[in-house]
Amino acid sequence: MNLSMFVLLMVVTAAPARSPNFDTEIIPVLTKAGCNSGACHGAAAGRGGFHLSLLGADPSADHEQIVHSLESRRINLTHPETSLLLRKPTGQLDHGGEDALPEDSPGAQRIEAWIRAGAPRGESRRLTSLVVSPKKILCQELPAQVTIQVTARFDDGAEEDVTSWTVLTSSDPASVRMDDDHVAHINRRGQHVVIARFLDRVIPLQINVPLSDAIVDLTSEPRANFIDDQVLQLLTDLRLPVSPPASEAVWLRRVSLDLTGRLPDPDQVNRFLADTSADKRETIVDALLSSDAFADYWTLRLSKWLRLHSLPNETEGLDAYSKWLRTEIDQGTSLDEMARRLLTATGDSHEIGPANFGRMVADPRAHAELVGQFFLGARLGCANCHNHPLDKWTQDDYHGLAAVFARLERGRQVQWTDRGAVTNLRTNEPAVPRIPAERDLSSNGDHRESVFEWVTSDEHRYFARAMVNRLWRAMFGRGLVEPTDDLRETNPATHPELLKMLADDLVAHRYSLRHTLKQIALSHTYARGDLAVPGNEADDRFYSHALRRQLEPEILADAIADTTGVPLSFADGAITRAVRLIDPVSPAPSLDTLGRCNRAAGCEESVQASGGLPGQLHLINGDLINSRLTDEEGRLRRLIAAGLSNDEIVREFYLRGLGRPPSDDESATWRRLLSSDNPDERIQRLEDFVWSLLSSRDFLENH
Repeated sequence: MNLSMFVLLMVVTAAPARSPNFDTEIIPVLTKAGCNSGACHGAAAGRGGFHLSLLGADPSADHEQIVHSLESRRINLTHPETSLLLRKPTGQLDHGGEDALPEDSPGAQRIEAWIRAGAPRGESRRLTSLVVSPKKILCQELPAQVTIQVTARFDDGAEEDVTSWTVLTSSDPASVRMDDDHVAHINRRGQHVVIARFLDRVIPLQINVPLSDAIVDLTSEPRANFIDDQVLQLLTDLRLPVSPPASEAVWLRRVSLDLTGRLPDPDQVNRFLADTSADKRETIVDALLSSDAFADYWTLRLSKWLRLHSLPNETEGLDAYSKWLRTEIDQGTSLDEMARRLLTATGDSHEIGPANFGRMVADPRAHAELVGQFFLGARLGCANCHNHPLDKWTQDDYHGLAAVFARLERGRQVQWTDRGAVTNLRTNEPAVPRIPAERDLSSNGDHRESVFEWVTSDEHRYFARAMVNRLWRAMFGRGLVEPTDDLRETNPATHPELLKMLADDLVAHRYSLRHTLKQIALSHTYARGDLAVPGNEADDRFYSHALRRQLEPEILADAIADTTGVPLSFADGAITRAVRLIDPVSPAPSLDTLGRCNRAAGCEESVQASGGLPGQLHLINGDLINSRLTDEEGRLRRLIAAGLSNDEIVREFYLRGLGRPPSDDESATWRRLLSSDNPDERIQRLEDFVWSLLSSRDFLENH
């Protein structure tokens, strides 16, 4: 065989070249150029009569718009270079927008080659994975430059460098600037995030830059568990020194408030401070976790997250719901079992508590949003009118999940019916029940159990991640992800590995609420003091020191009542603790003034306990404090009547309100200020003392 015949044979037998693929090769060009962004043709109504799906979420519709609509006027198969799809974004024709593609750019060349090949949709091809390198960056000096590379793998076995077609966005362009060569120019200290978007994948790239030039050695810091390991590692990377531990009295007050919503009483404080055993903190944590106060407080917390409220002229459902919730918490029922009941329960809602879950919302769409918020920590509502611009959820996902709950009847008898549908606003057709981002379900049948399996699956662990993030916020005042109902790839955790480890640990311990809270409470990270040291003054998220937090309205009201010895009264005297007042529409003017959450859209974030100016004025001159200072049955008048000295009264109120005895300087100051030979004047001065203590930051805050 001569050479010419060999070449001819190779040409004849060679596999045909793959035709350009619209979904995976042209869509990224349009996304990179910004053509399908919300500010351009990806807007809900499009631009200039040209409508693309937001960020290329619907390639089929985009191909139809580009190739076939308006009698195919947007492309010219005979003369590809004259196609409107090319001439407008390259600036050859005015189209009212920016010149998104230079004429000789790789993007313009790719589009022209695609049109020249006949503008095909191409064979079905799906992205299976996206890898960003490096995944995490630690820069020791500034300014710094890091080149980012993105590799895509497809279901046809191909692996391609798609860096040029990936949108790289800095969360703070002033700190990290991305250039056209895919280089991150890092200019500021701190923790920064660059988001890599290719097709439907979004990958966060974390960049850490030490906050000082001084090396911080934390190897000798005590570590109780993996929480301390992860927090100290990031503090080391950022060169943040740690504050000394909180005093034992401050720690006891903090953990008591966080686990039970109550101040420790003087006997608890005195016993704890006198205890010299090595395991006394674990002992007190176990006691708090097993107390009735724990069940009361965490019933209130979950009630807020689940949006519990009474329905008009009907309180029986709320009563059954809150009693069931408290019983499950008290008995230590696993969180995943509670989740299953919430998602699947039916029956008489006045008798079966979890059947009220779907009654807290008005319709299937709101039901889907509540499922997303509570079980996923996600804001699915953004995908109602268009695909979520910052997350993976699509309109089909949103309306498909709503369709799962469309046949649920929400009267007193919660039951599954054979009727009910939700319209998909994208298609204007009945939505197909769907597990978001995964698969469609059959149009008939009850798929709520499938939703439970999805949110608790080992692959995603959505529910576990959402819950541990909330528990972390409850104990520290800030979530690893903020806000706690906005978990998404484009809003990464400050400590991503710690969030994963906490979720894995929760699952490994059968979704035990008490286990995770105990892990956090006994960590040295939790025990850190709130006083900053040189070098960590500006830290508000890395836990080099504790964050001071205002007490929630219910906790503050109870603390005032416990300290003054004058009980609260709600629901015509049936309830004497604010944390037991579950219904947010039950009359409680003082709590409303202090900023009680009405739960209309959930209470994921803590309410400012001050309640703004009205709340401050109420604390200064309202009945909540003042009436309790003059009450003849109150603690102050009883202590005076019992003949206690000023020093003894000061010590009693310090122990009750601040969880510690007064210092020598404080005792000396109050001894001088309270001294009076006039009994009436002494009483007035003691009232002023108690008022000042109840108005102090150390009382109004958990610290």
